[in-house]
Amino acid sequence: MDTQLKEKVIKPADGYGMLVVFFVLVLGGILLLAKEISGPLGAAAFILALFLSKGLLVIPPNTAKVMLLFGKYQGTVTTSGLFWVNPFYSRESVSMRARNFESEQLKVNDKMGNPVLISVITVWRVKDTYRALFEVDAYEKFVKINTDSAVRKLAALYPYDHFEDEQAGVTLSTDFNEVNATLERETSERLDIAGIEVVEARITHLAYAPEIASAMLRRQQASAVVAARHKIVEGAVGMVESALNLLSSKQIIELDEEKKAAMVSNLMVVLCGDRDTQPIVNAGTLNH
Repeated sequence: MDTQLKEKVIKPADGYGMLVVFFVLVLGGILLLAKEISGPLGAAAFILALFLSKGLLVIPPNTAKVMLLFGKYQGTVTTSGLFWVNPFYSRESVSMRARNFESEQLKVNDKMGNPVLISVITVWRVKDTYRALFEVDAYEKFVKINTDSAVRKLAALYPYDHFEDEQAGVTLSTDFNEVNATLERETSERLDIAGIEVVEARITHLAYAPEIASAMLRRQQASAVVAARHKIVEGAVGMVESALNLLSSKQIIELDEEKKAAMVSNLMVVLCGDRDTQPIVNAGTLNH
C-alpha cells in the first residue's frame, strides 16, 4: 500500500547535456550506417538515441509534471526548463496556475429559513500535485461540488438581513468582509484534502428568491416608512416644545392648558402631515 501522502519535489538531471548525447548518437549512427561493416552498430546507436530521447522533459512555467514508475509515485518536477528523467517514467501534467470557478446561482435557505439566491466566485490553484491526482477523483469537479457545499453551509449560518433577526451581529447582505472570510475558510477546509489552495472566495450575487422577493421588498419599504415617521414625530415634538417655550418667554400670548393643547394638535398636524396644509382664517375669537 502506498503511504505517500504529500507531494515530493524532485530535481531531475539537466536535459541539455542529454540532448547533446542524443545528437552525437544520431550523427554516429549515420556515419556507422554509411559503412556496411558497421551497420549493426549504427542501428544500435539509433535505437539508443530514440530510447534516451524519451527521457527528455520540457516543462513550461507554472506547470508541474508528476512522475510514475510502473504505477508508483516517484516525485513531481515543478521547475520549468529542459530536463532528462528515466525514460520508463510515465508523466502527468498538472497546471499550477490560478484558476477561477464561478458557481451558478444556487437557491439555499438562510439562517431564518428564507430562500435566497447566491452565486460565488472562487480563485484556486493546485498546491499539492500528489493529493490533487491521487487523493480525489477529478479534482476540478471536486472543487465545484465542495464550493457549492460551502455556500449552502454559509447561508445557513447567517440571516439575509437585520429585518429577520434584529439581534444578528453578521448578515449576508451587510457584512461582506466577514461573510467572504467565512466562505473562504469553509471552502479551504473542504478542498485541502485535494491539495487545493483557495486564493480568494467571495459572493458575486445575493438576492431573495423570486417567490418571496416582492413580499420582502414591501416589508422593507414599510419598515423604512415607519422609521421615517418616527424621526418626523421626534423632530415635530421638539419644534412644538420650542415654539411654546418661545411664546411663553417672550410673553407674546398667554395660553391656558386648553389652548396649548389645541396649538400642539394643530402644529403636530402641520409638521407630521404628508401633504401641504390649507390655512383656515378664523373670523371670530379664539374661543369660537
